Amino acid sequence: MTRAADLCQQAIKAGLKVKVPFLITPGSEQIRSTIERDGIADIFRKAGGIILANACGPCIGQWDRQDIPYGTPNTIVTSYNRNFTKRNDGNPKTHAFVTSPDISTIMAFTGTLDFNPETDSMDGFKFQPPNGTFLPNEGFDQGQNTYQPPAEDGTNLTVNVSSTSDRLQLLSPFEAWNGNNIEDAIVLIKTRGKCTTDHISMAGPWLKYRGHLDNISNNMLIGAINDFNGETNSVKNMLTNEDNTVPEVARYYKSKDINWIIVGDENYGEGSSREHAALEPRFLGGRAVICKSFARIHETNLKKQGMLPLTFVNPSDYDKIQTGDRISIRGLNNFLPGEQLSLNVTKDDSHILIPLDHSFNLEQIEWFKAGSALNSMRSLL
Repeated sequence: MTRAADLCQQAIKAGLKVKVPFLITPGSEQIRSTIERDGIADIFRKAGGIILANACGPCIGQWDRQDIPYGTPNTIVTSYNRNFTKRNDGNPKTHAFVTSPDISTIMAFTGTLDFNPETDSMDGFKFQPPNGTFLPNEGFDQGQNTYQPPAEDGTNLTVNVSSTSDRLQLLSPFEAWNGNNIEDAIVLIKTRGKCTTDHISMAGPWLKYRGHLDNISNNMLIGAINDFNGETNSVKNMLTNEDNTVPEVARYYKSKDINWIIVGDENYGEGSSREHAALEPRFLGGRAVICKSFARIHETNLKKQGMLPLTFVNPSDYDKIQTGDRISIRGLNNFLPGEQLSLNVTKDDSHILIPLDHSFNLEQIEWFKAGSALNSMRSLL
């Protein structure tokens, strides 16, 4: 913050103001309060910047952008740590480049990407390397304490949620494992290439449904590329032979008590640790995700919801499965750490046997058997 403010002061002294929207997000209430106390926030405002709430904001798509119409090709420069398609403003035509707060600040004044602050100048003004303090000289200001402690005894408390609410919904426990192998399941979708938590559960306007699992599940995998047809949010319903959205086909299979799985590529579930990316497949009837490799946090999140995150022993086996295939997962009756499971893929009248690895430990296997980590914890009470 202090380095960015120093650059702003240099520009202000030269009579410059930002040429494009310049948004500053404090990382916490402590930072917000400290930059207000130390006058740093006022420097940003004087330069033409806007101080946002100390929340995720544009980093997770909660940017009600007004300067660029939806669908207009444009570029933004940001020091947020995410730049997936549609991540910041919901616009698929926005190209986001991640760089340092220093460069982001300079670009706000230049309004162009072809400016090299080491060599270039604007109307005779040249930015000097910024100076800043690593820690505030007067220490951090703690800001407003908004913590509300829970009731000392909550045994008689109830949570009242309107049955007509589309923003809040009470959860019901997921079903426990029935003790059998997974037989004759359908591959709902085989995702091609990068499939982040944004592809699995988009942010932006969907976040208003974070408290309503049924509603937010309508965004499940709508950004993933279906390897079968190269399209997003379009899969074949193998029971009706009709194409539909991924969530709708998943709901149809669930209504018919048909198990389904997801097949993924490398580093499936990379990105932010979005819990809904694991909750939604479980809620809509998914049983397993089988891929070449997982992003670590998403793999654990799937385990917590009673899903089976499994990996191909031979990554090339990814090519042997396709959206719509019938599969069975065998070996669950001897589900132990380090013991491989097997995948039986049915194609026409032929069968392909594929070995699968997993990273479950004994405690996580109990999560699976109980139906979720929460179910397992509740059984101990």
